[in-house]
Amino acid sequence: MKKLIFLGLVIGVFNSPMSSYAQEDQDIDVEQSAEVFLEEYSDTFQENFFEGLKQKGIRNYDRAITYFLECKKLQPQNTVVSFELAKFHLYDKQLIVAQEYALEALNGEPENYWYAETLINIVEARKSVIEEVKEELPWNNTVLRGNIAEIYFLKGNYLNAKSVLKGVKTSKKYERLEMKITDSIAKQSKKINPIVQSPKPVSSQDLDSVEDYKIQIETLLGATTDNVKLFQTTEEAIENFPSQPYFYYANGAALNRAQKHKEAIDILETALDYLIDDVSLENAIYKELVNAYTATNNTSKANMYLSKIKS
Repeated sequence: MKKLIFLGLVIGVFNSPMSSYAQEDQDIDVEQSAEVFLEEYSDTFQENFFEGLKQKGIRNYDRAITYFLECKKLQPQNTVVSFELAKFHLYDKQLIVAQEYALEALNGEPENYWYAETLINIVEARKSVIEEVKEELPWNNTVLRGNIAEIYFLKGNYLNAKSVLKGVKTSKKYERLEMKITDSIAKQSKKINPIVQSPKPVSSQDLDSVEDYKIQIETLLGATTDNVKLFQTTEEAIENFPSQPYFYYANGAALNRAQKHKEAIDILETALDYLIDDVSLENAIYKELVNAYTATNNTSKANMYLSKIKS
């Protein structure tokens, strides 16, 4: 039974979603690769691996680390083990050690999106920047740089994203990312440095109007039969109240229903730009992005947003 579970875990590693800016045309027989991968592991390795996962499940990170260190002794070059150790030490706030393991994993597989994301999370937890560790990475790897830039972009760290992407070999993928970064920086700048105007207090009438729109839109979202009306209402709501993320979310949902998935992606990502501390709406936006990216056959981005949905 454990072998079957372990095989599933290994298949997950081989088939883990990568960045949309990573190499796309890889034709890999995942199941066959996973079976070969599994043969390399002894029963002792598997026992420690499962015990480590078990301790992880109950958040006993010290014990999990112990078991994975045993795996490390048996398979010193195993990037999956290094990746898990990096995450455990991050959970346990042992950030220097976590960074060492994250760097080890990423050097072993420079184009692995999730290894890069874990390293960035650790670097940020240390109140540091990626520039401080880039000498320890294969910084000339285009996919690695593209992944890190995208991770920063999705976190809203647009200046860091721009800095990392600077000098990366031009391609349509990176041009699109660079355009999004530049656009987001411009929007951010407008928020920080708005056009000077006489202060205009929000009237009770405006507040009522926002709620009226929300009520109308919620009804139309539930109906699913009048998508044209939903789209028109959300467009009108955005025009009148352009800083309300809920209206962008609903507009994106309408575009998804109309099979205009690429337009939906743009508007839903704009919704995230305006979102502040609303987990329920954030999850709803992520779900629509999963639908949009799935419909456009971009499974890596679909899985990325799926992983962000909070329970």
